[in-house]
Amino acid sequence: MKKTKIDHYTDKEALDFHSYKKPGKIEISSSKNMTTKRDLALAYSPGVAAPVRAISNNPEAAFDYTSKGNLVAVISNGSAILGMGNLGALASKPVMEGKAVLFKRFADIDSIDLEIDSTETNEIINSIKNFSPSFGGINLEDIAAPDCFIIEERLKEMLDIPVFHDDQHGTAIITTAALINALDISKKKINEVKIIVNGAGASAMACANLFKKSGVPQKNITMVDRKGVIFKGRDNLNKWKKNHAIETKNRSLLDAIKDADVFLGLSAKGALTKEMVKKMAKDPIIFACANPDPEITPEEIEEVRDDAIIATGRSDYPNQVNNLIGFPYIFRGALDVRSKTINEEMKIAAAKAIANLAKEDVPDEVVAAMGGERPHYGREYIIPSTFDPRLISVIPAAVAKAAIDTGVARIKINDFDVYKEQLKQRLDPTVTIMQGVNSYIKKKQKKVVFADGEDENTLKAAIAFKNSKLGVPILVGKEELIKSQIKKIGYNENFDIEIINSKDTSKREKYVKYLFKKLQREKGMLEWDCDRLVRNDRVIWSSCMVACGDADAMITGNTRRYSSSLEKITQVVDPRSGEIMFGLNLVVNRGKTIFICDTSVIEYPDAKQLADMAKSAARVVRLFGFDPKIAFLSHSTFGEPATDRTKRLSDAVQILKKDKVDFKFDGEMQPDVALEEIYKELYPFSEIVGNSNVLIMPSQHSAAISYKMIKSMSRAKVIGPLLIGLGLPIEIAPLRSSTSDIINLASIAAYSADVIDYKKN
Repeated sequence: MKKTKIDHYTDKEALDFHSYKKPGKIEISSSKNMTTKRDLALAYSPGVAAPVRAISNNPEAAFDYTSKGNLVAVISNGSAILGMGNLGALASKPVMEGKAVLFKRFADIDSIDLEIDSTETNEIINSIKNFSPSFGGINLEDIAAPDCFIIEERLKEMLDIPVFHDDQHGTAIITTAALINALDISKKKINEVKIIVNGAGASAMACANLFKKSGVPQKNITMVDRKGVIFKGRDNLNKWKKNHAIETKNRSLLDAIKDADVFLGLSAKGALTKEMVKKMAKDPIIFACANPDPEITPEEIEEVRDDAIIATGRSDYPNQVNNLIGFPYIFRGALDVRSKTINEEMKIAAAKAIANLAKEDVPDEVVAAMGGERPHYGREYIIPSTFDPRLISVIPAAVAKAAIDTGVARIKINDFDVYKEQLKQRLDPTVTIMQGVNSYIKKKQKKVVFADGEDENTLKAAIAFKNSKLGVPILVGKEELIKSQIKKIGYNENFDIEIINSKDTSKREKYVKYLFKKLQREKGMLEWDCDRLVRNDRVIWSSCMVACGDADAMITGNTRRYSSSLEKITQVVDPRSGEIMFGLNLVVNRGKTIFICDTSVIEYPDAKQLADMAKSAARVVRLFGFDPKIAFLSHSTFGEPATDRTKRLSDAVQILKKDKVDFKFDGEMQPDVALEEIYKELYPFSEIVGNSNVLIMPSQHSAAISYKMIKSMSRAKVIGPLLIGLGLPIEIAPLRSSTSDIINLASIAAYSADVIDYKKN
């Protein structure tokens, strides 16, 4: 079992992230057009009167005419913020905003954070009760016990929408799923196992309750708090702890652990010792979930047992107990059937769905999303990965069905297969794509040159690349300037990262010889010309590093125009044999993913170049897990109107037909015809109409204008442009790219270095 270092970011980086552009992490945007006087009249007065009257006559109509049905309130009073304790309501806002972002990112649920500045349970309950009509669900978070129990219980009695304290039930659901599979692997029966729960907070009690609902007898669960075993007759137990008291002679964890089958830790570092682990039953199940440091590390367990099944709350060990696997998808299912509550049956359904998903054979698209790693059900894979894109369709469907079966759903789902397909469309494809790329390159650890090392965003990207274990960054620039920038970001100026420049005379001699050999005949350059280029230009230097094998990949740009960087790179590196060079942008907007080319290289491609571009684009799109459906775009559709400029596109289509390529394509066509399904009726002969995901533009300027307008004027996410067809894994970031943009391109360069055979040149 391998452990890696946890990702680290300085306080300044975190503060800069939260203050960048617009402070905070969430904002409100309109789901309707608000451009004309008519739009405003419909949205507000007098048009708004119609839905007001409809809701007044039938409160259920609020689900039809407002955002209520997809809106969750994330609520805290800041009395138990993460592991930091009671820091107050306002201090909890960054955490609650973060939770709201996760709801949107993973389940397409709109969410607003609400911080209540009170420690009086009745005041909190009344506050939530009074504003609850605005929401389809309530997510309670970071509220200290026992107040969290009281608040949730009372609200569930009062309200007819789901109320869910994720600290309790999210942990319980994931842990129960892990328990189901661990018992299956160890061949133990749920009604016979002896379980120790170390910790008696909200999550520990919720886990114990769900274990019991799943079939564990109460007498088989021993709960231990700071004072020892919770037994019947112990003094000063509150009513919640009394619910978990059992008849036992054991008074300490050391007593109780003897012959235990399961240890669940929701307590503190070091609570479980190796001596205690030795006393556990055969094939012990140990869930050490304290964060950031578990009750005992997997390495310590393995020193004394070789038969244990281990889970932790950490992402750097197998079997992470992570609430992110649960709460977005549980609420998604509850909201989609307008459930009045999240009951025990729905929780158990979620736990079973998660457990069953880990048992299923992992399909190829999931392997791609997880970076090429195909996990297999067993001791080190009892819980699905948070990277698994099947979570969005499996868990909500199970929760929704349980809600319908138990009579708490307001609406029914008639076809669950259709529902599951609709759920898949809600997942942001960029999450899956980049998670897959990053997961893959973490195992390969390529050396990536960041050519513009003195640029602040590039430097931040290189540091994040290193800290996230995506690979080994090499910075090119003046050491004193880079160290000054590192200090400015918030790290020690002696941060462990390689810095190099043209003062490295041994490497410079090698690079000059390489470049002179390439350019003396090609461009008539003399050796001193090549020496000047290598010595004075960081892009040339960095490209030579990759070409001469001193690095695996490279990222540049951000401080100069794309064309300038490309001109320098192509002096050092030739195109791949048999391929054309072009820029390809991945664009995601409202759940739809398209690829646009050529955005950056060939100003006005001819028919053969367009056809070659389509072939290369199809190859690259498949690397990202998409089935290419290519449309050649124009101002005309299938020859109407026909002009000299459209002939290149129709000729490109004929070239592909003659070459009998293995992907779908068509053209020429206008962009709306390529993307919108309403045109299928007009052109039933084409498989591409309304169905395309790769758009071949008629010229570079139309491609660049299109993607930059989309990026600037919409909420589209853009990755790229990716430089396709170059003979080495080098990417160019557009001028003034963000840190995240640079990291994505660096990751793709590292990925390309491993999955593309550049030796064929």
